[in-house]
Amino acid sequence: MISLGSLFSRQPAPLVGLDISSSSVKLVELGHDKAGRLVLERCAIEPLERGWITDGNIEKFDEVAEALRRLVKKSGTKTKNVAMALPPSAVITKKIILPGGMNDQELEVQVETEANQYIPFPLDEVSLDFCEIGPSATSAGDVEVLIAASRREKVQDIQGLAEAAGMTPVVVDIESYASRLAVGRLIENMPNRGKDLVVALFEIGGLTTSMQVLRDDEVLYDRDQAFGGAQLTQLLVRQYGFSQEEAESKKRNGELPDDYESAVLKPFVETLVQELGRALQFFFTSTPHNKVDCIMLAGGTSAIAGLTAAVTQHTSFPCSVINPFDGMEIGSGVRMQRMTREAPSYLTACGLALRRFVQ
Repeated sequence: MISLGSLFSRQPAPLVGLDISSSSVKLVELGHDKAGRLVLERCAIEPLERGWITDGNIEKFDEVAEALRRLVKKSGTKTKNVAMALPPSAVITKKIILPGGMNDQELEVQVETEANQYIPFPLDEVSLDFCEIGPSATSAGDVEVLIAASRREKVQDIQGLAEAAGMTPVVVDIESYASRLAVGRLIENMPNRGKDLVVALFEIGGLTTSMQVLRDDEVLYDRDQAFGGAQLTQLLVRQYGFSQEEAESKKRNGELPDDYESAVLKPFVETLVQELGRALQFFFTSTPHNKVDCIMLAGGTSAIAGLTAAVTQHTSFPCSVINPFDGMEIGSGVRMQRMTREAPSYLTACGLALRRFVQ
């Protein structure tokens, strides 16, 4: 049997977004006030030790599940339903054209038939879902449909984590789709609702930096690079002889030696800026585009001092670190100072929490 409804599901009931990355687990819960404005009700982060999750694979299930339980307790949420996400590398997506006018059951049968052509695994080993995007731009009377499929074991792994923490997984999304949903809300708040703007979004994670170039809800280009905040930790280990755990702790708490900025941070920023510039050059050489209107940075490493100015100087494009909660009301349970400092880390978790309101 194919498991439908695992990906792109929509739930109007209270829902928390749960983002599980190689370096931390993050939780976001959103609500609406009486005026219909979004409210950030809760957010929390719990760090993970290196090696617990590698390349999207859960290597230490019990340890990650325990970290999730600590996260849920720390956040204070009473909501059990969660939206989670798989890395893009774990999901096969394909847009197909199908005849219009089919009911849901007919569409499901047709999708299963078409999926055989694009999925290199037996269909009884995958979780498969689809959503109708809209009328086909090239074929009158037909509709464009997006198929998404992942190995069932991958879906079961993250569902099992949620269940081990006492939660109920109701949505399994794709990380890049969730981050686009969150950043799309910010772009819409730009002049002219961000129409025709070419935006380069870099999410700087622990081990990987993900780039997406967006224009009007369309992905023009995407690319992952094996570079992230873990390199800064390694520099601290080499420079000062800290253990891995010490370096991570001191990096988070800002308890660093006097020469840290000149000896460690400046070389790291220079290397990171070169990596981002190289990624942009790949975009320019492989597409008709030769500029972007702005660069947006997210992820825990994006907020380090001097990075946005260095990116702007290197690329000549305006650069900013994004706060996915901009324009939201902030609930009384949120510690404002801490949230503001950690906000760039919450992009994917915020997008997952927004699934509650996206039909």
